[in-house]
Amino acid sequence: VHAVDRKPVECPANDGSIPRIRHRPDHAGRCLVIVIVVAPPCMTAALGALGRPVLQAIAAVGRVALFAGAILGHILRPPFYLREFGSSLLQIGWYSLAVVGLTAIFTGGALALQIYAGGSRFNAESVVPSIVAIGMTRELGPVLGGLMVAARVASSIAAEIGTMKVTEQIDALVTLSTNPLKYLAVPRVVAATLAMPVLVATGDAIGIMGGWLVGITRLDFNSAAYLKNTVDFLETWDVGSGLIKGAAFGFIVALMGCYHGMNSARGAQGVGAATKSAVVSASVLILAANYVLTE
Repeated sequence: VHAVDRKPVECPANDGSIPRIRHRPDHAGRCLVIVIVVAPPCMTAALGALGRPVLQAIAAVGRVALFAGAILGHILRPPFYLREFGSSLLQIGWYSLAVVGLTAIFTGGALALQIYAGGSRFNAESVVPSIVAIGMTRELGPVLGGLMVAARVASSIAAEIGTMKVTEQIDALVTLSTNPLKYLAVPRVVAATLAMPVLVATGDAIGIMGGWLVGITRLDFNSAAYLKNTVDFLETWDVGSGLIKGAAFGFIVALMGCYHGMNSARGAQGVGAATKSAVVSASVLILAANYVLTE
């Protein structure tokens, strides 16, 4: 703002912006020249292109948080659909055991080989049993198990609920005075939250067994010494922290599957997009939650 005695003021803009000049007299008889600089259209478009995805991401986080809050609010409220809970527990827990077990046994074996290769450079081959056990229970067991369950369960839940929405079965539930969130989402979320720690514990045991098999068959470890080192260096919190992660990952997997299924667009293309979004979002959130829980 420039105060002058009714003399014109030139304010050139060297940055490509567009100046707008406003004249306004003050009480002393001078003229206040107000220069308003307006950003060029190209800069406005660029800022809009950057800010729009950020605002959309914040809005999506808010919608997911409200959805999760609604599920948590319905967990302890009747009615309880025990049949849906039992079916979900079977689908999520028992039928995921094979893929989690295969992933764990190969991961444990590969981990033993890699640790042996690195430890041999420092004459520290004896650390293989303890590091395999700690790595599987604290990190690899929960994370890889969660990712495998996300690939299998989140996609299944999103496709199932999305298809029910496309075929108007969810509308039929509303017509029958049944809350779709209570009937479809709550049993799956509770079942996944309870089943994942069991899957993680099973995967930990199978992964440690995979490292033991590789150790005694390929790395010339004594079986009794390998198991003794595993038990001596493994602490209760190592296993407990992995089980806590498993429960959190199970909640995330079912939450993302139910959320994207409930918000699926119409048609086969919409169901496919919801399935893809459920797997991607569940996987990313599992990795992010793993860092937060490890911290």
